[in-house]
Amino acid sequence: MSLPTRVKLVDVGPRDGLQNEKQTVPAAIKIELVQRLQEAGMREIEVTSFVSPKWVPQMADNREVMAGIVRRPGVRYSVLIPNLQGFEAAVAAPRAQWPDEIVVFAAASESFSQRNINCSIAQSMERFRPVVQAARDKGIYVRGAMSCVVGCPIEGEVAPRQVAQLAALMKDIGVQHVGVADTIGVGTPTKVQRALEATLQHYGINDVSGHFHDTYGQALANTLASMEMGVWQFDASVAGLGGCPFAKGATGNVATEDVVYMLHGMGIETGIDLDKLIDAGMFISDCLQRKTGSRAATAVLSKRG
Repeated sequence: MSLPTRVKLVDVGPRDGLQNEKQTVPAAIKIELVQRLQEAGMREIEVTSFVSPKWVPQMADNREVMAGIVRRPGVRYSVLIPNLQGFEAAVAAPRAQWPDEIVVFAAASESFSQRNINCSIAQSMERFRPVVQAARDKGIYVRGAMSCVVGCPIEGEVAPRQVAQLAALMKDIGVQHVGVADTIGVGTPTKVQRALEATLQHYGINDVSGHFHDTYGQALANTLASMEMGVWQFDASVAGLGGCPFAKGATGNVATEDVVYMLHGMGIETGIDLDKLIDAGMFISDCLQRKTGSRAATAVLSKRG
């Protein structure tokens, strides 16, 4: 199959990237980050999550952030939702502050499901069924994140049949799009393609995206391997922010800047201004008092002097 001519990127930095930061990131900084990302041309931004502040204190300002962002036409703002209570909190605000899309999540690994959300995969699906229904009743799009599709920090390798089973369950509860996520970054191109093949048994190519962490430096290779199968939508995190709290050594999602550099070098459209994206990454990296995790940004910045 020929490569896509255009790729859609979802920047998950404001949510997935920042959620595990130990230092509190003020709401104003998160709002500014979203502003800078959309100024750079990002049209899909995962802004925050409506999870209990007891479990994820970094996201306790979710309502303030959703109220503070200045929305742009053509940009879709998504939030992670853990349960019906979280969904109700997300839509308790005025309609103009509602998310355009919610993200529900489940693992392809039973052990990871128990460790991450204290229930089995089947139980997690029943927890999300009313959430999906409630969102769709209100005209809110529902995306599903399928974690640990090639490897689990507890079980080790995850078989494609487990991925297919999870995709079938996601389809059954009404999830409209699924992201195939290598949560701990152990995947290699062939393994990722097998996980995608398993997912494509239940979802069409336009309803599947990739989400690759770069722990072993494989994320760009996995992105390209996915594109070879026709996948054209991917999650990425500005400045390579993020990690997995349950997987020792797991690094952040692939840096959005690195994916954009690769795609532009291949003549593939993204609609994103790489220089402005690098500036957004520098902004949040400076706020966190660390270097950017993007190698492309590091290279460009060294030339700027």
